[in-house]
Amino acid sequence: MLALRLVRGSHPLVQLRRLAVAAASAAAGFLLLCTLGHAAGHPEDAAASTLRLLWCVLPIAATVQFAVATARTDPAARPPTGLSSVGLGPARRTALAAASTAAACLLGSALALLLYLHLRGDVTGLPLDGAAGGLLAADRPLPLAAALTLLAIVPVTAAVAAGLALRPRPGTPAPEGAARPVPAGLPWGVALVAAGLAVETYAARGGGDGVTLPGRLDGSPAGVLAGWVLTAIGLALAGPGLTHLCGRALQSFRPGAVRLLAGRVLTDEATRIGRPLGVVCAVLSGSLAATRLYASGDGAAAFGPLTGLGAGVVLACTLATLLTAALESRQCRAHTVEALARLGAPPTVLRTTALVRTAALLAVFLPLTWLVGELAALPLTS
Repeated sequence: MLALRLVRGSHPLVQLRRLAVAAASAAAGFLLLCTLGHAAGHPEDAAASTLRLLWCVLPIAATVQFAVATARTDPAARPPTGLSSVGLGPARRTALAAASTAAACLLGSALALLLYLHLRGDVTGLPLDGAAGGLLAADRPLPLAAALTLLAIVPVTAAVAAGLALRPRPGTPAPEGAARPVPAGLPWGVALVAAGLAVETYAARGGGDGVTLPGRLDGSPAGVLAGWVLTAIGLALAGPGLTHLCGRALQSFRPGAVRLLAGRVLTDEATRIGRPLGVVCAVLSGSLAATRLYASGDGAAAFGPLTGLGAGVVLACTLATLLTAALESRQCRAHTVEALARLGAPPTVLRTTALVRTAALLAVFLPLTWLVGELAALPLTS
């Protein structure tokens, strides 16, 4: 009940972020239900239904990542510290954040079920009654237990992930001004990107069996898809290290106050900002490669509606996660900004510092995204 009261009494922008999490959960839940509809309508083709279920992992992962990022900025996770005296300590605050995340995702799952039943024609009285009955196997009974099990995947996973991400950790934080450790994932990330591109090139030249994707997106060799997965993981691992290098570069060669502040923020926030930035880079490079592949005419068919929905969920959730991580970083720097303001720093300096940080990140990640996307598409279009 306390979690529901905190949700109800939050700021409108906080409510908007929770509604965005609910919308992402609804889209992921709808994709899972469509997979169930395919399995019910084609009982003889279990392999295709299993493959569709596996392809739902990407939207689910993006949704859970966005839900965890939203939970980290949720005021329910950081109520006034005076409440610790009445039993609302760090462990209870973590439980509240997990409960709030589960409530938002459950709302999305309920909306997904209503939309699915409406498009099947089971719920009438609204426009588009039964508009997708053929696609959703309206002539077959809906296995309710299986539907509820699938719809519970996102809320349960998001709540557990939020609890693990916000759990109290032993030890004391590093003092302000102490040197932060360099993220250790850059060499592994570079190695995985190179390995993924090599696997994709070898698989594209060697051919092989095609893997049919949901929504009429098929004909891709399995090795190519495995290479894309390795490349995406590598970019996500390399993101914090690249962000840290951007910060170190800004602080080099006789920096002024603006470059020094911008570089220090990037090195301090390399893990918080770099990880979602690397994921966005991976998603955009994969989207660029897929667009180049199908624009060249080598694709077997056009994108289908379910493929477009899944890709839209992944892209929207990763971008929203990056923006939420930037908001969390800003909240963590609030005391530093206040101290600079008390010392007489003009607001233009702070705005210029933010622009310099953004420009440095774009100068590194945009060419990297384009290069990886072009290299990923080259073996399939040549």
